[in-house]
Amino acid sequence: MQKDATLNLLDNALETIDVLRRDGARIHSITNTVAQNFTANVLLACNTKPSMTVNPDEVQAFTSRADALHLNLGTLDKERVSAIKKALDVANTRSIPVLLDPVMAHVSPLRAEFAGVIMDRASIIRGNIHEIKTLGIQEDATSCIVMTGEEDQIMHRGHSFAVHNGHPIMAKVIATGCALGGLITALSSKTENPSSASIAGLIWFGIAGEIAATKSQSPGSFVPYFIDALYETSIDILREKAKLS
Repeated sequence: MQKDATLNLLDNALETIDVLRRDGARIHSITNTVAQNFTANVLLACNTKPSMTVNPDEVQAFTSRADALHLNLGTLDKERVSAIKKALDVANTRSIPVLLDPVMAHVSPLRAEFAGVIMDRASIIRGNIHEIKTLGIQEDATSCIVMTGEEDQIMHRGHSFAVHNGHPIMAKVIATGCALGGLITALSSKTENPSSASIAGLIWFGIAGEIAATKSQSPGSFVPYFIDALYETSIDILREKAKLS
């Protein structure tokens, strides 16, 4: 990618972070039971107010006041399936961004089938290479595809980008990927370009992980340093440390 184009992408991503920090956001997150607490703390550190009910009788009320909707298929059960369907109806009627995280769809036929039914209604789909391949998602998909791994990739409308930030210890902390999905969801409410939101989330998350790892390389003590880094790291530092291609 040409240098000027990369700088333009980075500028847009950092502006999206700046707007979220300044203006805040409210998202509804239907995520798994393992990820709820960590995701909520990550979002609060990034000036986002999460609601997380999975009660089908009240999920529409919460989605109707949200700026974006985060759907995570971990610990999928009948109540979550019903809640996701109702929340999606509200989100699509209101035209707010939707992020789908098809957690372990390559292991669970139930999750793969359900994700296949709803994925066309998501503006962003975040998963690892196994989850994305299971769903048969192509590079020319309407949704912005965020494929995380040793190198994080973003594919949207025939364009592809890569973010090289992060630290291996992040894989030792449960729900980091789930929380990343929540953060990208929040950022997607601050830009009309899902690629900018995705790049912004990957850079912010990855650099916070790098900074936290300089203070602790043990998973337990890493977590508070990581949340502090999300909260404290300036736009200037993010620009300096960003690895985008």
